[in-house]
Amino acid sequence: MNPSTYLRSAPRPDISKEPPGTTLENLYCLRCNRELEAGHKSVAVYMFAQTVGVRPRQKSAAQRICFCPQCSVSLAMGPPPEGAFNVAAWKMIREVVSADPALTAAAWETLRGVSGLLSDGDAASTLRPTGTGYFEF
Repeated sequence: MNPSTYLRSAPRPDISKEPPGTTLENLYCLRCNRELEAGHKSVAVYMFAQTVGVRPRQKSAAQRICFCPQCSVSLAMGPPPEGAFNVAAWKMIREVVSADPALTAAAWETLRGVSGLLSDGDAASTLRPTGTGYFEF
């Protein structure tokens, strides 16, 4: 699947109908739709539009696009998507992910928490027999 599809808007569950300021909006990863809890590691891309050379200056409300650590690292390490907006967001994600290993470590820890997804580090467990030898993954 083309990574640029992850930067398009996707339907999200309704946010609470509580009075403003009493609850926080539930956030979801745009790519995998995993819920992002308040205070947990994630990457947010903010976008807004503003007129230039036109008075009075007009500015749109900012939109927040969120990615979980796993999707952030995956997008950052993948090829650039198609489209100017998507490439701009991809470059920002790459910059943030490469600036500090904490996000990569968070992604790795979450993957380790999924039973059986990653090995325990034993090299022998990564060798898989084939008809003529072994493939190493």
